[in-house]
Amino acid sequence: MSELPDWLSDAKPISRKNAAEAVFEDIRSAITSGQLAVGTRFPSEAQLAERYGVSRPIVREALRSLQTLGLTQTRTGSGTYVVTATPSPELIYGGYSARDLIEARPFIEVPAAGWAARRRTDRQLEILLELCNKMDEQEEPQLWVLLDSQFHGMIAEASGNALFAKIVADASEALSRQSEMVNLMAGRRSASNLEHRRIVEAIKAGSAQEAREAMQTHLGEVEQVVSTLIGEDQAHRS
Repeated sequence: MSELPDWLSDAKPISRKNAAEAVFEDIRSAITSGQLAVGTRFPSEAQLAERYGVSRPIVREALRSLQTLGLTQTRTGSGTYVVTATPSPELIYGGYSARDLIEARPFIEVPAAGWAARRRTDRQLEILLELCNKMDEQEEPQLWVLLDSQFHGMIAEASGNALFAKIVADASEALSRQSEMVNLMAGRRSASNLEHRRIVEAIKAGSAQEAREAMQTHLGEVEQVVSTLIGEDQAHRS
């Protein structure tokens, strides 16, 4: 814990682009390497913002993802502490576990993409293309995650299946939390953007098979990142 002042004074200003990812990765590295030991109380958001040369919302976003990983814990009236140097084996997002999402999403979103290729309206396709364009241009992680959530929700809606749409809507908070963590951890936004566009192009072409395959590929990439974070055996534990 005595190393905290040295760590804090070692200022690391970062570029505006992908700022939350950079802050997250730097702090995560400090925790997993032992530079920030278990039991260490974090500096204030203002101090961290000054260290990295970013805004407090950027710091808050990075800290939220560290807590999702189980590396830190916020105690009311006390502050945020390092509680472990290894990620939690069972990540929980808004009431659903990582395993819940990994197991369920292929049975919901893959067929939904296929049906969307057959049933989508012109307006729904227009919205999906607009969302792809906005995600390509968006550099703020939190705003990108919001667009990502809207994208998956719109595909479920375009499937014309009310149950698919309701399930995805009900799980939207968990899906957003997972998206936020996965894209901060792995810097996957550019890859996700390409995968999203492949899904939409298949939907636009009316190819149910290609839409299903594109969605399956996308979800498979997400699963791979999550499995790496928590261990494949934990992600698929029965």
